[in-house]
Amino acid sequence: GALKATIWENQGENGTYFTTTLARTYQANDGSLKDSHSFSGSELLRVAELARQAYSTVSAYRRDHAPEPEPQDESLTDAYRHAL
Repeated sequence: GALKATIWENQGENGTYFTTTLARTYQANDGSLKDSHSFSGSELLRVAELARQAYSTVSAYRRDHAPEPEPQDESLTDAYRHAL
């Protein structure tokens, strides 16, 4: 079946964090689509690559949405320079 990674954005006490669910979608005997979280030996390398891609996606999102650094107070910087 098709493998998928679903990335979930969550809010916690310490801010935003991400979790990822890995699954294999298959068609049941009645024609409905089901998800399984068990993988055969031949699927494990594909699961590993999918997990790597999910990690890269989350890392890029964090980088692109990181808070802007606080602007430095120039008076503090000047005071520090004068103290030297």
